[in-house]
Amino acid sequence: MAVNPCTPGALQRVFEADIPTPDSFPNPILQVLQVKSLAAQPGAPERYRVVFSDTQNFIQSMLATQATAHVLDGSIEKGCFVRLTNYQANKVKDKKILIVIGLEVLTHYGKQEKIGEPVSLEASQRPQALDRARAAPNEKASATSFYGNKPAPAPAEQRGVPARQAQPTTTARSSAPSTTRPNIYPIESLSPYQNKWTIRARVTYKSPIKLWQNSNRDGRLFNVTFLDESGEIRATGFNEQVDSFYEVLQEGQIYYVSNCKVNFAKKQFSNINNDYELAFERSTEIEKCNDADDGLPMARYNFVQLSELESIQNEGIIDVIGVIKEVGDVASIQSKTTQKSYTKRDVTLVDKSGYSARITIWGNTAENWETQPDEIVAFKGVKVSDFNGRSLGMLHSSGMTVNPDIDESHALRGWYDGQGRGETFQSHYAGSSALRTNEPYKTLAQIRDENLGMGEEADIFTTKTTIVYIKNENFSYPACLTPKCNKKVTELSEGQWKCEKCDITHPKPQHRYIMTISCSDAFGLAWFSCFDDVGTMIMGMTADELVELNQSGGPAFADAFSQANCKTYVFRCRAKMDVFQDQQRVRYQVLNAAPVNFALEAHKLIGQIKLYS
Repeated sequence: MAVNPCTPGALQRVFEADIPTPDSFPNPILQVLQVKSLAAQPGAPERYRVVFSDTQNFIQSMLATQATAHVLDGSIEKGCFVRLTNYQANKVKDKKILIVIGLEVLTHYGKQEKIGEPVSLEASQRPQALDRARAAPNEKASATSFYGNKPAPAPAEQRGVPARQAQPTTTARSSAPSTTRPNIYPIESLSPYQNKWTIRARVTYKSPIKLWQNSNRDGRLFNVTFLDESGEIRATGFNEQVDSFYEVLQEGQIYYVSNCKVNFAKKQFSNINNDYELAFERSTEIEKCNDADDGLPMARYNFVQLSELESIQNEGIIDVIGVIKEVGDVASIQSKTTQKSYTKRDVTLVDKSGYSARITIWGNTAENWETQPDEIVAFKGVKVSDFNGRSLGMLHSSGMTVNPDIDESHALRGWYDGQGRGETFQSHYAGSSALRTNEPYKTLAQIRDENLGMGEEADIFTTKTTIVYIKNENFSYPACLTPKCNKKVTELSEGQWKCEKCDITHPKPQHRYIMTISCSDAFGLAWFSCFDDVGTMIMGMTADELVELNQSGGPAFADAFSQANCKTYVFRCRAKMDVFQDQQRVRYQVLNAAPVNFALEAHKLIGQIKLYS
């Protein structure tokens, strides 16, 4: 029979102390029920949330950075046992938070399945908390919870899409009053190996009822997203559960939910960050919670700045927030495969990173769009696409909230009203030559070793390289002034420049770059040709301005080349076989260029390093 080394009742005794410290109950032994990594900003250290159990109660805990090494080296796993050597027991109103600073992993006990049926430490205190809430109904909740969530505003304070205002009063399959609810579990602790649990969570999304059909049968289904302080989970109801629960569950409301089946999540149908999902059954109980919110969040976001879209994998699912810059007209497109017509609307979003992005809205949301330019919108669970560079699209499961009452929204409003309204924004829109900093870089040695450009078709690649020499002869040509012509013009006489293509004579040309540069990386050296847009970026001035410096004499011309030299760029290039003086050679042309984004490069390096850990 397995040994139970845990210290029963330790968690309750720790938090009953007037000054909760390790001296109150030194070195308790606890079992690990769950370990979860928290999303961290690029460059920030990894943080971990751990659920500890003393076999009677369990509690959410945060590992201080001093203790995360035990997770990184694999010592702390689900089912193992630890002895806490240094910790801090915090109380924020009725929330109990254990900060673990030091611990010892008791490897000699091995790993076991969950011992006993521990209940949430907070659940045992909920009746007292509710009594206090009834005694002081006007008392406001804490401004910020342990998880960084502010008290939820009334639904009327922010607009969600789609909006559902119905306020159900019925209770579905409910028998126990809320004040005696046992076994309140955090969402992130649910697994297929548990039973007799109840979650207390807010509905943040409810889908329309959908019809499904296969070769054998058909039916109806809907899904909702539940959220509590620990995380999110998706729940799906089929057929008779649609009748039982669809009208009961309303967005923005809080419910007690129990007796659902916990399955492994089908990631192809869900963008929720959870390994599991719920299925409503005949025995499922759902009761609306009429208690105080206790700071239960309205939504959970992990925002990505628009400037970082290039680093996101194609078809990745992200959250973004920004200011509406432009709203396009409603359009209808037809699917080539199904021949069905779909309604869409393109909206342009901008943020503080200095970038804009196009997001496509579909269906009824596109038709009933009322949000105006300059309003702030938070999008949850939108898909990143490679179409025309980098763009975003809403899915059936995506969420959207206009002017949300969150810190990121308030910061955006202050920035946009103060300076952002008049700024010029970079766009991710481009064709096949678009710079894709999320692509793996080719070294200059790989370009040669892989024979890029030796085939019938041109090869496109991305490389990070440093300019080591710029030819200062024949760096430009006189071009036609007609828009989109760019053909070379011939000087007939002073003030007479003729374009043979347009058959027009201009008083002067527009000089355009046609530069040759030598570049190097740690593995080799190569020559590249650059045209006007890239040349302007490299030199920091137009070709006309550089020609004027050359004609004026003096040192400014040579200084311009010196200042442009020895800088590192990310190049999007084309390799193509060329014939020159009856000899074949591969020419490398820079199609697009960008200075190195050191924050993005560091983030990529972190990802590469993790592949070796």
